[in-house]
Amino acid sequence: MSRFVVTGASGLLGLNLSLQITANDEVLGIANTSPLEGLPFEIQVMDLVNDNFEKDVLEAYKPDAVIHCAAIANLEECEKNPELAYHTNAIVPGEIAYQCRKRDVKFVHISTDAVFDGKSGNYSEHDITNPLSVYAKTKRAGEENVLNRNPDAIIARVNFFGWSLSGTRSLAEFFYNNLISKNPINGFIDVHFCPLYVSHLSDLLLEMVRADLSGIYHVVSSDQMTKYEFGCAIAKQFGLDHKLIHPISVTESNLQAERSLNLTLSTKKLSTDLNRSMPTALDGIKQFFDDYQNGYAQKIRNYSIEN
Repeated sequence: MSRFVVTGASGLLGLNLSLQITANDEVLGIANTSPLEGLPFEIQVMDLVNDNFEKDVLEAYKPDAVIHCAAIANLEECEKNPELAYHTNAIVPGEIAYQCRKRDVKFVHISTDAVFDGKSGNYSEHDITNPLSVYAKTKRAGEENVLNRNPDAIIARVNFFGWSLSGTRSLAEFFYNNLISKNPINGFIDVHFCPLYVSHLSDLLLEMVRADLSGIYHVVSSDQMTKYEFGCAIAKQFGLDHKLIHPISVTESNLQAERSLNLTLSTKKLSTDLNRSMPTALDGIKQFFDDYQNGYAQKIRNYSIEN
């Protein structure tokens, strides 16, 4: 049985990943605050910027692997507070990566597809990055810091969706919540991406750790779609009215942070190194629906102290 540490354990990926790990292994979740109760794993409140991660986590818990999900992921928040975003998204992961290397602990850093400018698409791990927003720039700096201080680390560039603690954290939840309430919403017809369901992402991350991979990998769905098409696929899967989704260009939105238009990524490297095919976005949407039908979305929300 392996021992994992997952930072950002109250977030969308961190919580789902931690719950998945508990099926076969031990996990300690690290969260900046603890809005959780009734979890099947231990959680520790820690300020990763100021507290002593090496002493209080690596020395005390002695994990085999650390999966670093914690970040400031809200693009608009990063634009408003770039210094905090840089410290959290770039400095902290580099320091934890170094601490893990000193103790021979496998380190996995969760990055983003947004490190690319989206002008071409179908990016491989060897393509030159050009992040546009403050968020994307700090995440790219985090990648560099991690690999400079721990060459054996895994950098996973991701784009994912799933059920979250608040029920409002992912794009899939945004579409579902509005469609079920019959609210008209917008869907971007010119933003292309490769969304991966969070449980599929969790499986792949654990496979990557067990295979002792290292370096940069694109961990996304094997297919691509626009955000409008993604919303329509959610509507179809749940039997809801896709006509509520209004197709618009991202240039018609009032978003402050600059968005990359084509963030389609190649998963050939990961598929080859794990010797398996990657899940599709439609596979994920079906699982998203099946999990809802089986009560998983409510189970997640029940862990919230606010409920």
